[in-house]
Amino acid sequence: MIDRVDNNPFQSLNTESALENLGDDYYDLVSAAQFPQHILRWRNDDLLPQMGLDPQQVSDRHFIDFFGKFNSSLPCLALRYHGYQFGEYNPWLGDGRGFLYGQVRAVDGQLYDFGTKGSGMTPYSRGADGRLTLKGGVREVLAGEMLHRLGVTTSRCLSLIETGESLWRGDEPSPTRSCVMVRWSRSHIRFGTFERLRYFERSDLITKLLDHVIEQYYPAPFPLVKPEPSPERYIRFYDQLVQRVAQLAAQWMAAGFCHGVLNTDNMSITGESFDYGPYGFIPHYDPNFTAAYFDYSGRYSYGNQPLVCQLNLELLSVALGKVIPKSAMQESLDQFNVHYEQAYQQLMLRRLGLEPNRIEAKEAQELIELTLKLLKDTQKGYPQFFSGLRDHFDPSWLQQVDAIPNWSSAGPSSIWQAWKILYHRVLTQNSEEQVVKIGDRLQKANPQVHLLRPEIETIWNAIMIDDNWKPFLQFLQNINR
Repeated sequence: MIDRVDNNPFQSLNTESALENLGDDYYDLVSAAQFPQHILRWRNDDLLPQMGLDPQQVSDRHFIDFFGKFNSSLPCLALRYHGYQFGEYNPWLGDGRGFLYGQVRAVDGQLYDFGTKGSGMTPYSRGADGRLTLKGGVREVLAGEMLHRLGVTTSRCLSLIETGESLWRGDEPSPTRSCVMVRWSRSHIRFGTFERLRYFERSDLITKLLDHVIEQYYPAPFPLVKPEPSPERYIRFYDQLVQRVAQLAAQWMAAGFCHGVLNTDNMSITGESFDYGPYGFIPHYDPNFTAAYFDYSGRYSYGNQPLVCQLNLELLSVALGKVIPKSAMQESLDQFNVHYEQAYQQLMLRRLGLEPNRIEAKEAQELIELTLKLLKDTQKGYPQFFSGLRDHFDPSWLQQVDAIPNWSSAGPSSIWQAWKILYHRVLTQNSEEQVVKIGDRLQKANPQVHLLRPEIETIWNAIMIDDNWKPFLQFLQNINR
């Protein structure tokens, strides 16, 4: 007998079957696992209004019923994909511990996915148990919320439900606790989704999927021409994707975020962060910082991320080559660095509290380069530098250089003095009224809390040892301060 909660608000969502309607060449129909326990550990009430739901009208039982017991008529679709993993093509991938669990037309008119993780075995589990450790779920909740706070285009976790199973893992003290997580994102279609279709030489399915992607995620500049789509439409799509991915790479770099595993199966066709793997936020400015313990060569190091994103776009162009002219895609790829540099400069200026259009490009670049040199030479903590700037900033800095304090004792005073002189020179290009607004921008761009590994371990140890969730919940609350 199904233990169903009556009048569940999630049952009334404006769901659609956009991907399901494409046919089962793209997915396998699966069933969710049944779990011995359901404890709601996290619910993201910030996302509910986007679905047209009032958080006050949605109970914890509603979450558990819909996203833990999966009591709904929505199909569970394990998506098929391949991918290049550390440069080697892998045709044995696919959703191995999750599935697409419904698509929702949100109040902004856009289509979003519910995607699960840890919800059971699928045809692509490859001998694994299809489960997610509770620590893995906690880490993804924290990453999604921190990235969102830092202005990164990213998926976010909607719910985290502990499921009462004991799991054995080689990279965690075992047995460890289990959970099922639900992710809210624009799409779970990956670069690797198209690479799989190219592997099977199904250009017809590539075309069909491209039409779907453009219609749902790139609609405005790409009118569908009947009865046959024009090649220009596909060219414009790829060009826009290159721009989105370049901007995403710039967002990661400005945020000090290092994706754990930037394989092509972990890159979204919408240019959105998801499947971060064993990610890390850099403690200090170090281009060689590598998040994943198994990335021995540093292929996916912090500093390599723009290059890897460009390479993954190039690999995608191979898969799309039967549909989109290769020469046109190469022209778009050639502009990747231009898009990246423009976006990175704007984002770094905002972290410094400055309005990009009020500074000459040459001087802006000089300030960013000097800021990075300061961070590298002094080994001042990367996030602490920006939160310190936020905490210490005062409009009186406009009047004289000496009003700008050194909020770190690390490093030679000469580099700090050079930075202060340049920052002050930039400030003098603003009126007193505009300088006051700099403080507001610093508040918006730089959170006071930092998601470094010690903070994550402190949060997790409280959960693991004492089942104390207060540090976890308090950190999430503090992110937006």
